[in-house]
Amino acid sequence: MIKQLQFAQLTLIIAIMTVNNSPPVIRLKDLRKRFGIGDAENFVLNGIDLTIKKGEFVAIMGPSGCGKTTLLNILGLLDQSIDGEYELDGQPIATMSKRKQARIRSQQIGFVFQSFNLISRLNVIENVALPLTYKGITRTKRLEIASDILRNFHLNEREYYMPYQLSGGQMQRVAIARALVNEPSIILADEPTGNLDSRASHIIMEELSDLHKRGNTIIMVTHNPRLTTYASRVITMLDGQIDTDTKTITNPPVLSSPKRPLNTRRRKKSTYKIKRKRK
Repeated sequence: MIKQLQFAQLTLIIAIMTVNNSPPVIRLKDLRKRFGIGDAENFVLNGIDLTIKKGEFVAIMGPSGCGKTTLLNILGLLDQSIDGEYELDGQPIATMSKRKQARIRSQQIGFVFQSFNLISRLNVIENVALPLTYKGITRTKRLEIASDILRNFHLNEREYYMPYQLSGGQMQRVAIARALVNEPSIILADEPTGNLDSRASHIIMEELSDLHKRGNTIIMVTHNPRLTTYASRVITMLDGQIDTDTKTITNPPVLSSPKRPLNTRRRKKSTYKIKRKRK
């Protein structure tokens, strides 16, 4: 029994060392983003230094206007007029062609927006399958892949519903399914629960937490401090700069247990206590 515990501890230490020694997925150095010129010049991001490793769940918080969404757009290669250095998987963004950046956006990065951004004239399965169109996959195969993704989100019975027939929580789950259809390694979520009630928010956060446990890197912008309990790292921004950067400890996932029911209460941050044996 003692040898088994020692082996488990050694395995855990090796896993932690492997993660810590892995190259960062994202590295920013003195990143700046300015608007206006001359006397009207204003820095919405002013000297951001940030490193994010593979498999992290990062929550970014801060007051309105502090630069959270601007930073997320830059990380997603949606905004390229910047100063400073940005490396994605060790490659400088400044040296990439627009074609290569578009390919990275399509294949490596998944976007989840507050307003869902579903196309109203397409049904659920067509919305989810849409990103596969740009990969040259046939329509039949696209719909098969989209159907498999929707089944994972318990939406297979609503494949042919139109967006207006869904609740807010269901629409956001469709948006997450669409973001995952290309199997991206990075998920960027901008206020993913901003338009949802508390129960729907809990369901969406459990889905994102499940993706994190599978190894995806998730970067989420939020105003809700309660949602930070799902993150492994919390960054607070203020006036275009990083104010605080804190790593958190959450309950480790039990890999052998079935998926947590959607109506259960959200888990709390764990505190580890050492129990002493009575003499």
